[in-house]
Amino acid sequence: MKVKTILVSQPEPASEKSPYSRLQEKHKLKIDFRPFIHVEGLSAKEVRLQKINFSDFHNIILTSRNAVDHFFRITEEMRYKVPDSTKYFCQSEAVAYYLQKYVVYRKRKIYVGEKSIADLEAIFIKFEKEKFLLPTSDVLKPSIPDCLNKMGIDWTRAPLYKTVVSDLSDLRDVYYDVLVFFSPSGIESLFKNFPDFKQNNTRIAAYGNATELAADKAKLRIDIKAPTPDTPSMTMAIEKYISSKGK
Repeated sequence: MKVKTILVSQPEPASEKSPYSRLQEKHKLKIDFRPFIHVEGLSAKEVRLQKINFSDFHNIILTSRNAVDHFFRITEEMRYKVPDSTKYFCQSEAVAYYLQKYVVYRKRKIYVGEKSIADLEAIFIKFEKEKFLLPTSDVLKPSIPDCLNKMGIDWTRAPLYKTVVSDLSDLRDVYYDVLVFFSPSGIESLFKNFPDFKQNNTRIAAYGNATELAADKAKLRIDIKAPTPDTPSMTMAIEKYISSKGK
């Protein structure tokens, strides 16, 4: 069956020149974007129950923009002034760049990894006698604590926000040829919103091993997979599918 409509379970890209725009124009597709999950911050009361004293930590490990936003949100709500001497350990350049939203970059001690926290191991070890705080979501990839534990540093996790299933009830009677997922949470959201969902002729596109496993567990048929050696991005995988089978 020909692919005419696609629903991507993420926010719409800010740029009009995104790969999805090119894909849409080239193949005359209707591509909609709708986050199947969203992030909600924990309240100051909920964070206080964790009994974390922010003043005990002068080293903050930041792995995402959400972690940046919610660290500064909660410290402001709790009326804690983050000292200028605080050191920030950012997982990537993108996270470090985003940090400028809250601090004057050139006046702070900011350390940046190329792609992961592991890239900063040599820097972490320089401060191994100090305490580190890791702001996170309610769900944390095991690879991050495993990496920090391996380094032997003194770190504390601080869940400051949570991933929540979005209300998709308005899509109940809307049909798409392809549903695109990027996380197990997206698959979970699909079935929480539509417990009686039947795949039938709907094609499922899954990005990453964890998403594939979640789709398999939910007994979904995966028609499009990324990344692969031939299709490192989701848009490339969709285009290959359309070119080979979707017409």
